[in-house]
Amino acid sequence: MVSDADRERLAALEKRIETAKAAAAPRRSAQEDNHRQAQLAWRMVIELVAGLLIGFGIGYGLDTLFGTMPIFLVLFVLAGFAAGVKTMLRSAKEMQDKATAAAVDPQQNATPVADDEEED
Repeated sequence: MVSDADRERLAALEKRIETAKAAAAPRRSAQEDNHRQAQLAWRMVIELVAGLLIGFGIGYGLDTLFGTMPIFLVLFVLAGFAAGVKTMLRSAKEMQDKATAAAVDPQQNATPVADDEEED
């Protein structure tokens, strides 16, 4: 069995280790932040264009199939645009949630240390 004094010493040691890890953690550079922002921007552009192209393809295919050239094309391009905007907004919310979580808990990416001891 582990005594209370030993548990307190272990807790203090773990706290010191965590502060040392936090101090030694690599800092993100401004260039990395710029690259992440650029990746997010390109992701959003691709999502919007993909929605438009899929809508265009479905609309054009249906118009060719039924012989009603501009009707389905316009409808599905608008639907593709709406779907692309919705996907962009979802991605922006996801990134905002990640940034908020990182601001609240800066050690969120730290991997937990496995406890090898078993208590009886």
